[in-house]
Amino acid sequence: MSDIETLKKELPPFQIFDLIPQYAAAGAIDPEKVDLLKWAGVYPQRPQEDGFLMMRVKVPTAELSAGALRVVAGIAEDYGRGLLDVTDRQAFQFHWLRIQDIPAILDRLDTVGLHTRGACGDTVRAVIASPLAGLDARERIDVRPLALAMEGTLSGNTDFEDLPRKFKISLTGTPELEGIHLVNDIGFLAHTVEGEVGFDVWVGGGLGAVAHLSKRLGVFVRPDEVVEVGRAIAGAYRDHGYRLNRKKARLKYLIKDLGVEKFREIVETEYLGRPLRDGPSAPVARFGGSDVLGVNPQHDGLNYVVLTTTVGRIDPAKARALADLSERYGKGVVRTTAFQNMMIPHVKTEDVDALVTELERLDLAPKATLRGTTIACTGTQFCRLAHTETKARVAGMIDTLEPLHSDLDVPFVINLTGCSNACTRYQVADLGFMGALRGEEEVYNVHLAGSIGQAQRTGAKLKGIVPAVRLTEYTDKVLSDFKANKSEGESFVEYADRRGNEHFLPDTVLAEQNAGLNERELVGA
Repeated sequence: MSDIETLKKELPPFQIFDLIPQYAAAGAIDPEKVDLLKWAGVYPQRPQEDGFLMMRVKVPTAELSAGALRVVAGIAEDYGRGLLDVTDRQAFQFHWLRIQDIPAILDRLDTVGLHTRGACGDTVRAVIASPLAGLDARERIDVRPLALAMEGTLSGNTDFEDLPRKFKISLTGTPELEGIHLVNDIGFLAHTVEGEVGFDVWVGGGLGAVAHLSKRLGVFVRPDEVVEVGRAIAGAYRDHGYRLNRKKARLKYLIKDLGVEKFREIVETEYLGRPLRDGPSAPVARFGGSDVLGVNPQHDGLNYVVLTTTVGRIDPAKARALADLSERYGKGVVRTTAFQNMMIPHVKTEDVDALVTELERLDLAPKATLRGTTIACTGTQFCRLAHTETKARVAGMIDTLEPLHSDLDVPFVINLTGCSNACTRYQVADLGFMGALRGEEEVYNVHLAGSIGQAQRTGAKLKGIVPAVRLTEYTDKVLSDFKANKSEGESFVEYADRRGNEHFLPDTVLAEQNAGLNERELVGA
């Protein structure tokens, strides 16, 4: 049994909240209990010996008020050196925090309905709720009440504070627009079967060093059964999941060994006490949600505007400006997405152009291509596990490449992570980059043409590496080749299948001098 398993048995993890005030008063954390801070959304920041912390903040139902966003901005400004990130699980992340300040930060978050309970650790993490919920005309059902009930029933619940590993849940009412369920432990996708709205349920998704996409449980679940089924699946994982080896403790390994049919039988017989109704698969999102950008019509005649942050990084001034814009042009709420972007809903059509102009002034323009479909993890700037720098490098790359490739007629997804842990889903991108070291040189492995869209697959790991200093060059040449040779409307996954993996090998692409920018032009990019 691992050290963390022993620690969880000695102290129920959510009791760490009772110890935080003591640590704050002493100005020091018990080193034997530091791992339990994850259950409060808190991690040691790199380098750990400096004593700084980073914190993840859950945003229930992915929606917060303008006032709440101002509080978040204030915390980043007062305690976090003005740094604020939007994560790919719809949360906010602070850096540069001190243990002395954590109680005050938690109190400020509580005043606006935000919290960190279960934001990290071996428990039910933030429940991903579709950012389109209650808005898009194609929606089958507004999943926000279900997400809130799930958040209140599973996430932060002591019944599920000691799971074998982290556990992630997502819900969507527009499955043809979102594919995030494929990388979650449970995914609920609303669809209509014979006139009845219910949910297709997927289980066992998870990336990390060994990626598994989720599998259909084969059921059709009524809305009033969703929370109960979620509890049953989480309970089955808690009681039957593996605990000896943390590297093989996610639900995906249990599903792989048992098979989805046997796992369903366990859920039905041991936890629900009844069989679930069989059901067909929900519709599939061709691009997995990466195409939901810009201005989109709501079912009520208003519009929701998805704005791009550039790899999730946003400063307090921009956050406050967004809060102001949401009140001026919307209804005083903003939403976060699973692509490190944000949204202002409820905008009148006659106000759209004015809002877009204001967002452009903030460098948060909704009319974006690569900027809106590229995500990057925390990287060596703050993460103890990362091998490479990420956010600044990718932001520079996007600044260079977006103007050159704004004529793309399909979404192109670039996901980059600083290590193999896949915090930003490198296995399910058109171009997925996994950071590594070759001696002391930062390099990237390439994973080609993965997708949480129609293809529903992990990318092929290519032979060879891309040196970090040539990352922009490689990406530009792949994009230039794609645009020059693709058919109209052809996705990159389809194009890559037609050309074959060899065509995109780093050594092959970087040896070509004719296409795209050359290395000399990209110095400093």
